[in-house]
Amino acid sequence: MRKIMLAAAAILPISSAAFAQSTVIVTDPAPTGSVVLPGEVRTYVMEQQTPSVVYDGDIEVGAMLPDTVEVHTVPNIDGYAYTVVNERRVIVEPKTRRVIQVLE
Repeated sequence: MRKIMLAAAAILPISSAAFAQSTVIVTDPAPTGSVVLPGEVRTYVMEQQTPSVVYDGDIEVGAMLPDTVEVHTVPNIDGYAYTVVNERRVIVEPKTRRVIQVLE
């Protein structure tokens, strides 16, 4: 009986170490600030024939678009809007007009 208990005691730390090695801790799902778009959002935006707007400011993730730039909502998917600025398709948050991704 004592041999069985010693064997169990020896296996326990080994199995704990194996579990610890396979654990992944995610602190930020998008550490670079980029957003993973649902595929249907990207497909919809890329298929639209929306005219491009000329804009003098920088178009980059985090930039706020002025009210003079018209944005269009993505139907049936909340939280995403788009526009085309300087020939680049841009995904924005509809409420804040903040650029969340520039499609290339």
